[in-house]
Amino acid sequence: MAKKPGSKLPKRKEEFTYRGRNVSDLSKMSMEELAGLLPARQRRTIKRGFSQERKKLLSNLRKKDSVRTHLRDMIVFPEMVGKRVEIHNGKSFEKVEIIPEMIGHYFGEFALTRGRVSHGAAGVGATRSSKFVPLK
Repeated sequence: MAKKPGSKLPKRKEEFTYRGRNVSDLSKMSMEELAGLLPARQRRTIKRGFSQERKKLLSNLRKKDSVRTHLRDMIVFPEMVGKRVEIHNGKSFEKVEIIPEMIGHYFGEFALTRGRVSHGAAGVGATRSSKFVPLK
């Protein structure tokens, strides 16, 4: 895969392969052939067919470079590589650049719903020792 001058894909030592196939080979495959390479849960989703929402998202991704979605359980396909997707995390939309390593994963894995908690120091009266500390 030749790197374009404006492309923001990360530099690698060797070309990315998914189960022995490179991204260009994967994108040429039909959905049924690709399903054979994916894990069981993703294979089952493809076999059962896509809802109207998923079909609409796929068609929008084929037309545009950037799309907003609430579909956290959408599978990342090879044709999505290089596109930008804004995935809803319950509060806001997280901007995600699709890279080849994401193939076969779900959108929701890249837009975390729970924020990181950094606890501060305990307040006055929070512990036994700080109960009798004078305020002045």
